Amino acid sequence: MAVAVKKNHMGYVIAGLLLSILMASMDNTIVATAMGTIVGELGGLDKFVWVTSAYMVAEMAGMPIFGKLSDMYGRKRFFIFGIIVFMIGSILCGTADSIVELSMYRAIQGIGGGALVPITFTIMFDAVPLENRGKLTGLFGAVFGMSSIFGPLLGAYITDYVGWEWVFYINLPIGVIAFFLVAKFYKESLSHNKQKIDYLGAITLVGAVVCLMFALELGGKEFAWDSAEILGLFGGFVLLTLIFLFAETRAQEPIINFSMFKGRLYWTSNAIAMFSGAAFITASVYIPIFIQGVLGGTATNSGLVLLPMMLGSVVTATMGGFLMTKIQYRFIMIPTLILLAVGMLLLATLSPESSRLIVTLYMVLAGLGIGASFSVLSSAAIHTFPISMRGAATSTLNFLRSLGMTLGITVFGIIQSHAFLRQLKEQFAGSGQQLPPGVDLSDPRAILAPELRANIPADALDKITTTLSSSITYTFAWAIVPAVIAVIAALVMSKEKLDPETEGQGFSGGH
Repeated sequence: MAVAVKKNHMGYVIAGLLLSILMASMDNTIVATAMGTIVGELGGLDKFVWVTSAYMVAEMAGMPIFGKLSDMYGRKRFFIFGIIVFMIGSILCGTADSIVELSMYRAIQGIGGGALVPITFTIMFDAVPLENRGKLTGLFGAVFGMSSIFGPLLGAYITDYVGWEWVFYINLPIGVIAFFLVAKFYKESLSHNKQKIDYLGAITLVGAVVCLMFALELGGKEFAWDSAEILGLFGGFVLLTLIFLFAETRAQEPIINFSMFKGRLYWTSNAIAMFSGAAFITASVYIPIFIQGVLGGTATNSGLVLLPMMLGSVVTATMGGFLMTKIQYRFIMIPTLILLAVGMLLLATLSPESSRLIVTLYMVLAGLGIGASFSVLSSAAIHTFPISMRGAATSTLNFLRSLGMTLGITVFGIIQSHAFLRQLKEQFAGSGQQLPPGVDLSDPRAILAPELRANIPADALDKITTTLSSSITYTFAWAIVPAVIAVIAALVMSKEKLDPETEGQGFSGGH
């Protein structure tokens, strides 16, 4: 696969890629902010979780498939496919009349995102001269961090002053510009032999991801964890995963070539992405709840609450990109991941007496700890592979990072919820006090609502906030585990750095 981008066209291509990453990475955060208004207008409170889940299922299942197809048939056509499907999905989402419709249209968006996100990075790796890649990788990582900040802020503004439909329609001008820039200025010539598509691998991978996501989303909510439905979904996930693993060892062109994981740099990069993602998403979800529910913060927008952490991540994402050509990947990842683990450890020491300044400092540490993984790991993951395998390598990394975050949200959500309800029962059983009628605290976000807090007596509210604080810090303590595993993976990374003489060498796996 040959790539030819004229020097004076490179800026246009990079601008198009950055816009596409901004659009795709901001989509979930901008939609999350608008969900309250959307549910209020369309109804379907019991189904609103599918709006996010449908997107994530489709995106995660598509990533490895489109990454492999881009290796076989060229990046550009699948980038164009991804951006067109994403924009079609966005238009449909804005026209939805029910939550079910919106969820279906979000799945279409997710298919586009599954092609767009990994292939955007792969095009950047293919097109950018190696001496400039470190700086640009840092810039791409910074865009990921900044989208987490501005997505919720923009979503809140659009929902309040324009209309929730425009959180989807805003993708159109961004997508059209990105489409035009990449379609016009990015040239690739592809020579390939006729290859067999791994249909069994694709079908079983999609089926396994769908079973797992549905089990995690429905378990403990729609159905009990030990119900036949949830056990059946987990059983389906295990069975389809086993068939997928078997199919990949037999396929001529597997969706995921497991021989890639023989290289120490590759498997450690994937392990870091997965486990650091699980720890970081836990902080992202529960810090806003702590600040609003325990400290009584007035900020109702997660973008503002998380601003210090996201700014920290932008700093190390940018620094990591610059340092890749100078020092080994492992020497960037080890100290930053130690900061993540220390940040999680300190977050686990918070209490209702903690000041907002202390919480902010701990957030900054956690942000500094995760930032480099956004920029460095993508480059480390492709380091030992020829250009013909970069799509599969990049998309598998993104798939496992998304899987880590999804499992993190679910597993640590279960831990927090169980701890909160157990301790709450103990608090009120000991005092003989009862909650006011109609107050349901099974969801910790419930006590963020000022109207609910106003109905709870002061001494009861004090018990609830103390219990909420304890359950969240208990969850942060558990989240230290994946953070430490990520540090261990960094310690055993091999010693490569971004170097023109060694990149693309070292892979000896076959089919």
